[in-house]
Amino acid sequence: MKRRIPLAWLQLSREKNRLLVAMAGITFADILIFIQLGFQSALYDSNTRLQRSLQGDIVLISPNTRSMINMSSFPRRRLYQTMNFKGIMSADALYLDFAKWKNPHTHQFNTILTIGFNPEKSVFKLPEVSQKLDIVRLSDTMLLDRGTRGVSQEIINKIVQGKIVFIEIEKRKIAINGSFNIGFSFAAEGHLITSDQNFLRLFSTRRKVSEVNVGLITLQPGYEPKSMAVALQNILPNDVKVLTMQEFIEFEKNYWAKNTAIGFIFSLGTLLGFVVGTVIVYQILYSDVTEHLPEYATLKAMGFRDIYLLSVVFQEALILAILGYIPGCAISFYLYTLTRNATNLPLFMPISRAIAVFVLTVLMCTISGAIAMSKIKSADPAEIF
Repeated sequence: MKRRIPLAWLQLSREKNRLLVAMAGITFADILIFIQLGFQSALYDSNTRLQRSLQGDIVLISPNTRSMINMSSFPRRRLYQTMNFKGIMSADALYLDFAKWKNPHTHQFNTILTIGFNPEKSVFKLPEVSQKLDIVRLSDTMLLDRGTRGVSQEIINKIVQGKIVFIEIEKRKIAINGSFNIGFSFAAEGHLITSDQNFLRLFSTRRKVSEVNVGLITLQPGYEPKSMAVALQNILPNDVKVLTMQEFIEFEKNYWAKNTAIGFIFSLGTLLGFVVGTVIVYQILYSDVTEHLPEYATLKAMGFRDIYLLSVVFQEALILAILGYIPGCAISFYLYTLTRNATNLPLFMPISRAIAVFVLTVLMCTISGAIAMSKIKSADPAEIF
């Protein structure tokens, strides 16, 4: 009889309004968790798009650098020094700085991250940049990120069609003669790529030798980046920090996760969603147990042990978790798509996140059930009857 009678489902389905309220509460909590985790992931992914578009095995940065929005410089000669190491194929300099540019559509001034490199060789994994090295060599000529926030589709279409668009950057007339796609982030509204000479002309106050922001080291085949990075760090002076490319990406993620309020807010939102769901499920299960306390006492009098009655509550919690998770996941997937299309943020629903939220939902309902079970243990048949 224990196996045949679905007691947990019968108790939940008997009060349909209560069941719907419980499902709505869990769905809301799941949506809140999904949205917070989604935006947190989009924060990290969008702010590491540039790093993931770079070619290289090892990265040199200044020890004072905090993130891509707070870059410090280190001596360019450190790149020349690395070429003395066996296994180093090339060492390329990257210049980064924020510039004020006048949007040709809105005529408003905004900031954009400008990147300069030696066009003798592309340091990007972007084919659109590699194919236009001769173009960025031209004086006052740059490539514009199609994902730049605030740029009208009309202007993007002109650039894609091969037309030259002129914009004003740092009170200088610049020709946009090509495009690429990285996308805006929480740190930068967009990107411009040009030659190192154009970059240094635009930021004339910088000194060419001493203001390298990033060094990209490419290793010869057969050399392991981690061990080479350790060897370089041990020999080079302490005015440079040596990272593998993966460590460089994690370096940026850690900045946003630990040193900004944004990462904390998203983590707090996830925790609040979990707490809200736990409280809602607890209220539902506690009310259900309280209402059926005489029935539980009767089952005890008939010889059913506490372990069986407790399993009924756990089954109810699991049923609520599944019924609330399904619509929560579906609605969140729709909201991800809607937000991605509206903002161009990298907001996706990976399988790992869907599984993680389901586990959190089950844990949320299990904790609620465990708290509500204390009422069953106090159900004494002699007292009730």
